[in-house]
Parts: sequence; C-alpha cells; structure tokens
Amino acid sequence: MTQPTWELSGFGDEIDADPAVQVAVLQALGASAIEVRSAWGTNVVELDDDQLAALHRLLEERGQTVSAIASPIGKVVVDQPVEHEVERLGRAVAAAHALGTTNIRIFSFYADGRSPDEVRDDVLVRMRALADLAEREGVTLLHENEKDIYGDVPSRVLDIVESVGSSSLRLAWDNANYVQCGVRPFSDGWAQLAPYVDYLQVKDALAADSSVVPAGEGDGELLETLTALRDAGYAGYASLEPHLADVNSLGGFSGPAAFGRAGRAFRSLTDQIGVTLR
Repeated sequence: MTQPTWELSGFGDEIDADPAVQVAVLQALGASAIEVRSAWGTNVVELDDDQLAALHRLLEERGQTVSAIASPIGKVVVDQPVEHEVERLGRAVAAAHALGTTNIRIFSFYADGRSPDEVRDDVLVRMRALADLAEREGVTLLHENEKDIYGDVPSRVLDIVESVGSSSLRLAWDNANYVQCGVRPFSDGWAQLAPYVDYLQVKDALAADSSVVPAGEGDGELLETLTALRDAGYAGYASLEPHLADVNSLGGFSGPAAFGRAGRAFRSLTDQIGVTLR
C-alpha cells in the first residue's frame, strides 16, 4: 500500500518578515508550501498589486507553492456592517488569485460582550455573505476555530458550517485553539466535524495554562487527530503555526530556531504513523 503523503506548509511570517527568509527556513524543513499571512511586515489583505506580484515572483523562483491565504477576515466585532468584511474578503480573494491558491482562512466574529446566542443570527448572516462571495470567485473559505469568536467550540463550529451550507465554506482544524477553549479536540469534536475538515493547522497547547507548545507536547490529542486523518485518506496540507515566541490578536511569532523545533516535533508524529511530508 502506498504511504500517505501530506503537503507540509507553514505561516511564513512566524519565521521572519522577509518572505525570502520565510521560504528558506520552510524549505530547510522540507516544506513545499507556504501559508501567507503577511510579507515585509504588511498583512496579506493590505498588500498592493505590485507587492503581490513581487511575492508571486519570489515564490515561483524558489519553487514554493501557496497552501492558503491566512486572512484576518472575521476577526472583528460582529456589529461591523456586513459589507465591511465582504470588502476585505475581496482583497483576500485578489491575493489568492495572484498567488495561485483557492484557500482562504477566515474567522467567525467577536461577540463583544454578548452571549453566543445573542449574536448567532448576525454571525450567520455575515458568514453567508462571505460564502456567497467565495462561491462567485471560486475560492474555499476555511473557518478556523479560535477562542473568543462565535465558532470557538465544536458545537458552534458545526452550527456555522451546517447552517451556511456552502461547499465554499469548510474547516481549518486547530487543536491548540480548542485546548485553549477547554475542549479535548479529538475526543469532543472530531467525529462531528471531520466531514467538513479540509485543512490542518499544526500547533499544540497545555490545558493547565493555555500555553502553546510543539506538536505532541501538549493536550491537543495531535497523534489521535493525525491518525484519524491518515485513516480517512487525507492528502491535504499540514500548516505549521507554532506561536512559540509571541502570541497576539492577529497571530504569533516563533523565529527560525523555534519554528524549526516545531517542524521537527510535528515530523516525529507523522513518522510514527507512516505519513510522508513534502
């Protein structure tokens, strides 16, 4: 039987602001792809056409593909007008087209002090509007579970994806973020959400204090999740997002050395279950 193969990627700006350095470190770890959140210190939805063209040339020259646009769409309070995030998604779509990917990571809005039940309808209206644009543009939105947004725990993530009901809205799975919400990721969420998972973001966390640690060193049930993906025939991306040096509202940072440690920790897990990373 052929050994399963996944595409290894990573958030380049967790390594360095310079995309040339980002690619060099990723390739040293054996990653064939990159997830683009920012370049030269500028968020991907703020890059102008010339910057996108320059980034595309660099990636083509280095032979690095783009696994996803790691946009900040939906990481705003839900009382912003619907059009606010639809317009910003348009810029993420332009980046996706320019860089040769169909995947765009998004979120499902901050409640700003209200309960999830109070904001549910507003969230779903906005998620439907984002999915409508994605359908028209031929891209796939990957909702990332994240603490403090509506879609933070498995039940509400399922509510989003089933209520919107669009083939252009799928899930990016993040074990560490579930741990930080008091969830046992695999035990509490995998069975119900697995049919919708199209993308894996790789980080782990400790339940005791929510600190982020390399894959397999926390309470994120990474090995169980990876084994289930393997057994289901997964052949997509695994994107390193280590958050080992700094975490902030829009992402995190690791630096080249810590990023390398995270990559090696993840590869040790995939080696255990017979998955090849490339």
